[in-house]
Amino acid sequence: MAKYERRTEVIESLSPEQYRVTQENGTERPGTGAYLDNKETGIYVDIVSGEPLFASAAKYESGCGWPSFVKPIEPDNIVELRDTTHGMIRTEVRSAHGDSHLGHVFPDGPMDQGGLRYCINSASLRFIPREEMEAEGYGQYVDQVEEVS
Repeated sequence: MAKYERRTEVIESLSPEQYRVTQENGTERPGTGAYLDNKETGIYVDIVSGEPLFASAAKYESGCGWPSFVKPIEPDNIVELRDTTHGMIRTEVRSAHGDSHLGHVFPDGPMDQGGLRYCINSASLRFIPREEMEAEGYGQYVDQVEEVS
């Protein structure tokens, strides 16, 4: 099992937007994220630690302006915290090992898939296509990235 951790050298190499989102609890502008319209099969990992977060099979079009997922691929890699900023009460989502701000989770997702909407900033993610997952050490998740028909 790989060891995932907050890596200073990775944090130092983040773009200004990736840094603002992951390290300063920022939010990318709606409709601007690199992965918003990504329909490729694969896995989304924390850009800082590499820990597996979401599978492409759990991604759906919510219309909110950010990539949305119904559930994490590895629940232990997600930390949920109460967020009362901006005059709202929300649930912040952070990566467990990288401590990156990812986005928020809301109770308005597809009811037939658990009812949750993980609204995640593209800037906090790195996408690994299915064909590269084995080489990058995520082979055990290959069976979870595609919709089972």
